[in-house]
Amino acid sequence: MLILFSSSHKSITLITLIFFLLGLGPSPILCRDAHVINFRSPNLYPESLAWDPRAQHFLIGSLRRRIITAVSDAGVVETFISDITLPSNSSILGIAVDSRRNRLLTVVHSPPPLPPFNALAAYDLRSRRRIFISLLTDSDDESTPSAANDVAVDHTGNAYVTNSAENFIWKVTTDGTASIFSKSPLFTSPANDNNLLGLNGITYVSKGYLLVVQSSTGKVFKVDAVDGTARTVSLNENLIGADDIVVRDDNAAVAVSPMNKLWLMKSMDSWAEGVVYERKEIDVKRFPTSVTVGEKGRLYVLYGHLNEGMLGDSGREGFGIAEIRSREGQDEHVWIFVLIGLGFAYFLFWRFQMKNLVFKMDRKIK
Repeated sequence: MLILFSSSHKSITLITLIFFLLGLGPSPILCRDAHVINFRSPNLYPESLAWDPRAQHFLIGSLRRRIITAVSDAGVVETFISDITLPSNSSILGIAVDSRRNRLLTVVHSPPPLPPFNALAAYDLRSRRRIFISLLTDSDDESTPSAANDVAVDHTGNAYVTNSAENFIWKVTTDGTASIFSKSPLFTSPANDNNLLGLNGITYVSKGYLLVVQSSTGKVFKVDAVDGTARTVSLNENLIGADDIVVRDDNAAVAVSPMNKLWLMKSMDSWAEGVVYERKEIDVKRFPTSVTVGEKGRLYVLYGHLNEGMLGDSGREGFGIAEIRSREGQDEHVWIFVLIGLGFAYFLFWRFQMKNLVFKMDRKIK
């Protein structure tokens, strides 16, 4: 069908057409489905999640088995490390990839009623052999047994491990020497009815400090990686139940709770203060306990069904890793395309008007 337009409506029609085309697909990110990885491993019950950028796969620990498992982005499962020298029935909790030194750092913990055991084990990512295992000693308070939980590594290779029972942080050097690093009075956690853990998720920020979440209070602490001094980050809400925390390349921090939600936070002053700018609903029935940054800065949450694993081997085989997409990143791409479209439309409109002006002036001259 042939449609004729008068010259006075051509520019408006052209601009409308451009915006219509932009509206069909302004950003490839909006069209991309969130990445979901479902994998099978009987009675694994993973608690921790890390991304190995060199091997391009995820690494996860296990509540019920003395193994570290590799999971590809297609869901292919491989037993990456099996360490039968660890105490029987011990758990692999927090893990961290030290890419600079090609190491994998893992927290090993034996919960009651097993004999107490807390350690940090380091493995070579290429040979998969153990480099060292460092025992993490208790403090002077013998009434509360330690509970080593999560680990972070700094740019020099020092590892920092949270003690969720006694609310302090261990430090383990590159040669495996362990010591109590930070025992700030700010970490004192009052008793609570929910029986939540104390210091839990920990991550290292390249500017020389750690961010640590405390499950029982929902507080976030900024801890100096040199002297261990701590201060409470001023946030617009408490992250009650937060289990893990990670920092993206854009310096946004992300925390996840197995009973609540996922929070995205930003700070303009190196985490003296911060603000929760987005909350993401997650599948709490699958008990998410860990969050990591994968390929191209994408956020992934681990669905490990840990609540079932705490009760024993229920025979579960299926677990999951799911990408969590932020509205912020989507909106940024939308606006980029909208601005390009506006500029292009304005250029065509200006060109059309100039063409009309030249045509009218030419007629007057003739």
